[in-house]
Amino acid sequence: MTQLPEVPSTDTELTGVRNFRDVGGLPTLDGRRVRFGRLYRSGHLAHASEADTVFLSGLGLHTVFDFRNAADHKLDGYDVELPGVRNVSIPLSDPADGAEFWRLVRDGNIEQLRSILAGGKGTERMIASYRSIITDRTAEHSRVLHALAEDSVPALMHCAAGKDRAGLSIAVALLAVGVGKEAIEADYLKSNDAHRRYKVQRSDTSAAGMSDEVMELLNPLFGARAEYLAAAFTTIEESWGSTDRYLTEGLRLAPETREKLRERLVEDA
Repeated sequence: MTQLPEVPSTDTELTGVRNFRDVGGLPTLDGRRVRFGRLYRSGHLAHASEADTVFLSGLGLHTVFDFRNAADHKLDGYDVELPGVRNVSIPLSDPADGAEFWRLVRDGNIEQLRSILAGGKGTERMIASYRSIITDRTAEHSRVLHALAEDSVPALMHCAAGKDRAGLSIAVALLAVGVGKEAIEADYLKSNDAHRRYKVQRSDTSAAGMSDEVMELLNPLFGARAEYLAAAFTTIEESWGSTDRYLTEGLRLAPETREKLRERLVEDA
């Protein structure tokens, strides 16, 4: 099992922003580590408190990448403004996308939730979505990585919960600079920590509406699971044959671009 480095001071529990962390310190396959203070991940910034905003403003961020879509913005709002920081909106598919689906998640009774999530259906939906984001969103991931290589560091990537869309985008960036899959998985699974998890929003907050069975049915949507990330990695191998071919052919990363990424994100040898 990969041992993660000591958690730095930038692994801060913010008041209105969940799942925030610096991915610095993760080991690369050539024996180096990702630099601290270069690449962050989190849930959305729409509910950031005044203290959160002061903290985030002090990170020296160049760019915030927001992978949420219009439905997310309608639900939670837009990010708070951080002075001098460029905000880039690159919508990616939500693993639980679809207005009707989300309506059932928030408002559906137990019978309706069973019909769409029981018997492994929730897990199957998540796995299918992770696979499709890898195959269908190469242009978006290419755009992010080229931006990081050119001028966008330090950067923060986020979606709604900071788990799926941001998690995959962070994973792709880490693959590009030579971080191993085991280390990427170890960081990804930190999204399950109690203080990081996205708060399930249900219109019925009664004991019945938030029962153990309801929470168990919803858990595949709101938990980080190794099998989800593994499905993404398997899709890369199945579609391109190797991570290198995925990066060069799928994401159109030239050798010089990958070298720029390493220079910006990884400690010197």
